[in-house]
Amino acid sequence: MRADNRWVKLAGILPWDFIEDQYVEGMNQENGAPAISARIAFGAVYIKENEGLTDERTLAYITENPYMQYFLGLQEYQAEPLFDASMMVHFRKRFSAEKIEAINKRIFIKANTKDSRDGGDMPSNSDGCRGTGDLLGADRGAGDSPNGDGRAPNRGKLILDATCAPADIRYPSDLSVLNEARENLEQMIEELWGYGPREGHKTRYHRKKARSQYLSIAKQKRPRTKKKRMVIRQQLGYVRSNLEIIGELLLVAGLDILPNKRIERIMTICELYRQQHTMYTDKSHSCNARIVSLRQPHVRPIVRGKAGRRYEFGQKISLSVVSGYTFIEKQSFDNFNEGISLIESVERYNELHGCYPEAVQADKIYRNRGNLSFCKERGIRLSGPRLGRPGKDAERDREIERQDNRERNTIEGRNGMAKRRFGLDLIMALLPETAMTEAALQVLCMNVRIRLLLLRFWRFCFSWRSLIDWAFNGLPLPCS
Repeated sequence: MRADNRWVKLAGILPWDFIEDQYVEGMNQENGAPAISARIAFGAVYIKENEGLTDERTLAYITENPYMQYFLGLQEYQAEPLFDASMMVHFRKRFSAEKIEAINKRIFIKANTKDSRDGGDMPSNSDGCRGTGDLLGADRGAGDSPNGDGRAPNRGKLILDATCAPADIRYPSDLSVLNEARENLEQMIEELWGYGPREGHKTRYHRKKARSQYLSIAKQKRPRTKKKRMVIRQQLGYVRSNLEIIGELLLVAGLDILPNKRIERIMTICELYRQQHTMYTDKSHSCNARIVSLRQPHVRPIVRGKAGRRYEFGQKISLSVVSGYTFIEKQSFDNFNEGISLIESVERYNELHGCYPEAVQADKIYRNRGNLSFCKERGIRLSGPRLGRPGKDAERDREIERQDNRERNTIEGRNGMAKRRFGLDLIMALLPETAMTEAALQVLCMNVRIRLLLLRFWRFCFSWRSLIDWAFNGLPLPCS
């Protein structure tokens, strides 16, 4: 194996012992078949997200590539598949989003440890930073606490922002979701019809007519509101009628004949009918916990207000960047105000570094009174203009604000990198827990890629420094 291969380098970066502890947590080790090792399980899902593959192609890549098998900890090449492709779902369930974030932080701690073997891949942000801090704290002693309470001095910077990881669903509309519900119920009636008395018609309407009514609106670019409401009312009636028929058939046959997925789909359609009927009656276009996909009922519309995309449908993620590494602060399918998560992010920074940040660089939504008061009590500068009239240092404040905006572009670049390169712009997992795990894995893959680049950069710098010492000072060159 070549030592400069990226999979060989990655094998030395990831904390496999810590991953093993996270993997076996809560696992029953007494009963059942022997579990697949943690290194194979985590390595497989890492390869999938890092290379942007499907579960089947991931297994094929591992089978064909000896470097990937070395990355998974195998001692010799194996031509046979290590596991079935369906096991990838269980691997994602085993590594929850919280466990992936814990592994992400462990990688960050290992990279910034002073006594690590490689000496760290970059100067830690908690040891000192340059930028707007030089403009603010030039006359403050390095060991002085800003509040004089004995607390460690504030160091480093915390950059915050939020983004959305869209799910793999079509752009929803009330009519399209109702039509899909009607078709699902018709299929269930076909399956249950043999268990009933087999009298009368299977549905109380003509199916082709219901389909043509839906297409009469779906094919129009800008249908009239009155016509659209009429077709929605018709589809609501068809869905209600089918639910009644299925209820009558289940009273005769019993719930045991349906698998759990069918029962969950029926419950989802019942909730969808209630929401759509309420919105139709109230002539509104919003409701709490609105269902936009029958296959993924946990997905919610996220109001973004971006150019060309007013809404996105997926999970909202609050991100932070510290010393060039990205972390997930909050992750949810329900919409939330990212401004209220600033205090939690700052406290997590304090737990990780042992001190509060010198500055928090975020946009205007984070500048509420609670956050401003919290940061002021702890000597943290929250980026943005000061409240009230401009003072004597207005020009200096504007320069600091411009510098903050330049440095805050880092997290915007991280969002773009995660979406364009690592697949955060389209989450393919269907289950809510595996979808959150997939998003967390993509952030971890981005951090590992950045660390590989930093390692290469710093080793290049150290090699040139050694060459200069040899040329001018007569110092010996390193053996490696």
